[in-house]
Amino acid sequence: MKPCFLNISDLESAEEEIAKVGASPISIKIMAPKAVFRIIKVYGLKPSAANILKQEMLSKGGEAAVGAQVVNCKQEKTDVILMGTLAQYRKVLKTLKIQPAGLSELAKELEKLLKNSGTVL
Repeated sequence: MKPCFLNISDLESAEEEIAKVGASPISIKIMAPKAVFRIIKVYGLKPSAANILKQEMLSKGGEAAVGAQVVNCKQEKTDVILMGTLAQYRKVLKTLKIQPAGLSELAKELEKLLKNSGTVL
């Protein structure tokens, strides 16, 4: 019994590692997006948008770091650090596309960023 860290940076690596333990092909497709983690920084959001974005990430099991005064809207703008798996981003993007405060446009930009990095959503 010996643990070790795995460095999984893309879906292909995740699928390979999950297959090595003998998981079924359907399980591999379900679990692989949960094994790939991405951290994204978004610049200059208004507090209302940052609060919605944080709430969406949290509700999908991810995380979002925002400025300390965002919660009470005493901060004009904030950067946001998003932390989540591809599976979580997939769910967040779906709900952001119907949100106000410029978040539907941000969803498109996030999707483009992830796809341009070779990430399949």
